[in-house]
Amino acid sequence: MKPRHPEKINKPINPIKKKPYWIRSKLSNSKEFFITKTVVNKNNLVTVCQEANCPNITECWSKRHATFMIMGDTCTRACAFCDVKTGKPTSLDLLEPFKISNAVKKLNLKHVVITSVDRDDLDDGGSSHFYEVIIQIRKKNPNTSIEVLTPDFLRKDDAYKKVLEANPDVFNHNIETVPKLYLKVRPGARYFSSLELLKNAKKINNKVFTKSGLMVGLGETKDEIIQVMDDLISANVDFLTIGQYLQPSVKHHPLDRYYDPSEFKELETIAKVKGFLLVSSSPLTRSSYHADEDFKKLQNKRLQN
Repeated sequence: MKPRHPEKINKPINPIKKKPYWIRSKLSNSKEFFITKTVVNKNNLVTVCQEANCPNITECWSKRHATFMIMGDTCTRACAFCDVKTGKPTSLDLLEPFKISNAVKKLNLKHVVITSVDRDDLDDGGSSHFYEVIIQIRKKNPNTSIEVLTPDFLRKDDAYKKVLEANPDVFNHNIETVPKLYLKVRPGARYFSSLELLKNAKKINNKVFTKSGLMVGLGETKDEIIQVMDDLISANVDFLTIGQYLQPSVKHHPLDRYYDPSEFKELETIAKVKGFLLVSSSPLTRSSYHADEDFKKLQNKRLQN
């Protein structure tokens, strides 16, 4: 069988630390969970919930929430923290925008999150495909709000603008970690390019909510996290998520430590003082965790301001 992460075969073994009691995910036999699973499987769709081994899949799918991952299940990058399969991707499924639109309809989603693998092999990084997915969802689901979690479109010039042409309600791109760890954790990405992408998204469409996320436990310091907060505020980012890094395997980047829930609460307080419209900070927080509820909160915050 072809290895899931061929680039990590010769990496040193990093033993996985035992999870503390506050990080536990539960299995579910709920009817809603299996309805979501059936819709995803019947339409041959890919979800980041499955591919990235998300700890919240049971809770989210039981609420019929799923984050669709477009452009295949194979990423052209080799981030040290990520469990998504790496290698040479297959060609794009031109029917995917219609399949996802139908799935959104069947699940009766009020808010949908669309993410993707990195597709450095494509001239536009897949921005046109994002555009088509958004347009088709809107046609069939006019009352559904749409959140995109995009790659960085590094070295693709203005390709990202195509995504914004489709007018998503939320434009999310995760900064992931602090600058000093980029070469180890995100070797194919560049910290300031990611910041610039978020900043430009808001410049192009000041009505879109911008969002970014951080993992902690990779070896960063509190001061470095605060500096990232300041950088994101300077880029006019509205919404920040902060969650615990969970090491997928012994070949992935080593977990430095587990943050206590009280530390997440402290980071949330600091971020709110910095000026973010909304902050979600907890051990199991992920980019699309409670995304529908958070979108409503963002709308209310904007009205209040």
